[in-house]
Parts: sequence; C-alpha cells; structure tokens
Amino acid sequence: MRNAKIPLSRGAGAIPAVGFGTLIPDRATARQAIKVALEAGFRHLDCAELYRNEDVVGEVMREAFEAGTLSRKELFVTTKLWNNNHRPERVKLAFEASLRRLQLDYLDCYLIHTPFAFQPGDEQFPRNELDEPSYDSGVTLVETWRAMERLVDEGRCQSIGLSDITLPTLKEIVAVARIKPAVVEVECHPYLPEWELLDFCQQNGIVLLAFAPLGHGMEPRITDDPVIKAIAERVHKSPAQVALAWAVQRGSAFLTTSTNPAHIQQNFDISPLPEDAMQEIRNGIAASVRLNAVVETGVPGFVPRHR
Repeated sequence: MRNAKIPLSRGAGAIPAVGFGTLIPDRATARQAIKVALEAGFRHLDCAELYRNEDVVGEVMREAFEAGTLSRKELFVTTKLWNNNHRPERVKLAFEASLRRLQLDYLDCYLIHTPFAFQPGDEQFPRNELDEPSYDSGVTLVETWRAMERLVDEGRCQSIGLSDITLPTLKEIVAVARIKPAVVEVECHPYLPEWELLDFCQQNGIVLLAFAPLGHGMEPRITDDPVIKAIAERVHKSPAQVALAWAVQRGSAFLTTSTNPAHIQQNFDISPLPEDAMQEIRNGIAASVRLNAVVETGVPGFVPRHR
C-alpha cells in the first residue's frame, strides 16, 4: 500500500498514493524533514509557491540526485500557482519561477492553489481598505485554466489540476476543459470524507488528493476518535496509520506532513485494513468538521500569512 500508485488521465504517468507535504515554515526544519521523508520512501512531494520554500525542496532533491540515492524519474513533484498569478499572462511566469526554485526541468503536476483570484502583483495576500482579501474581478477561473492547459501543450508540465475547490466549481471546469484536471487536492479525512466529490472524481478519471488526512493536529483530533482507536488496537497499528490507510483504500491519495522522524516513517508504513474496518469508519463516525475555510475565501487556514 505504501508504494501504491494511481494512474493519471491522458497517459501522464501515475501519482504515488502516499505523499509528503512541504508546508513547514522553518526552512532548516523543512530541509531535514524532507530529507527524512525521501529516505523513508516517500516519492511524492507536494509544494507551493505560497509556502516560500520551493528552493529548499529543490536543494534537497538536487543533493539526492547528485548522491545517486534518487533519480528524477522516481519522484513525483507537485507545486501550485498562487492566487495573485491567476491572470493568463502571469501563469507561465509563475510556473517557470517555481521550476527554477525547484531546480527542475519539468513538473509532474501543477495545481491552481485555490479558485480565488487575488489582485495581481508581488503581494501574496493583498488587502483592501477594510482589511479583506482584495480579489481580482478581471479574470475568470476558466481563463486561468486555459493558461494551465498551454503549459501541458508546451511539454514541461505533465499534468494539471485544482486545489481547495468545491464540487460545483470543479464540474464547471470539467465541462469546458480541453485538458481535464488530473488531480484535485482538497481537505479530506474521516470527519470530512467528501464522498460525493470522490465519486465524481473517480467517474471522470480525476485523482482526489487529500490534504490534512489526520486533521492537521486540530481539534477535534481524528486520531482520538473512538472508532479509529478501536480499529487501531484491533489491527495493531496506530490511529494515524488507520486513518491514512483508509484514505488509500477508498481510492484517494493523501499528503501528510511531519517534522518528527518517527512519525514520518510511521506515516509511510501503512497496511490495508479489513473490509469491516472500512465500513466502521464510513458508518460509525458521525462527526462532520471542516478545519480549513480556504474553500470559502481562498485564504488557507494552515499557512502563516506573509506581509
């Protein structure tokens, strides 16, 4: 299960179901955690312009390539277009800047970080006079998507997708896309299973990629859920391993982030659950919690805001 891959649409390869997210604000800590993740066996790194550490990810990858411990083709690298670069003329520039920071010739996947366009410029979180997000009404998501499609045409981006998106908005893009989204990255865990979205994605050959599959350490804690704890005791795994195995077994991919070497290894070391455990999680957990309101505002709840 830890080495499972899910095929992408249009013959764009396959995405490892088990991925490592690089949203770690401290650069030295991020460097060490990413290095440990690669050593543990993670082969999917999820990055973003917004995280301001693509260069750190690039340095760790380059060191592994030069040491011969890893080859480029073994890695699946995703990064994301931030909200202030939605205008079509800015998309390619932002993409190329991410490639330079990552020290790569191509990306396996490029995502629109959120469907919300902010005012273009260097400020990642532009605000209006009321200190609210300053949105850009001069560009549509479809126009941004067309610019993303052109990146695939040019051959330096294997696949494209969307992040922090709701099902109705995803349906709008799928209906008009020349190149369909290959990946959709959303908050997803046993308290927010997104079954309807998962069904739509599977029907349309889209991989649902779950971030915060363990709830990002927020309350209520998924790993404290009595259903998950009981299953963990029964199958001799940790509650975290149960929640992560559930994500893969239902047909999605996931991203997990940790700076603790033992937790990084544990999050990679997952095994299939018995079918009755899958049913218990689906039918026995009543909690319904969204931890990150980014789908409502375009402002991620887990990312420190840089001024």
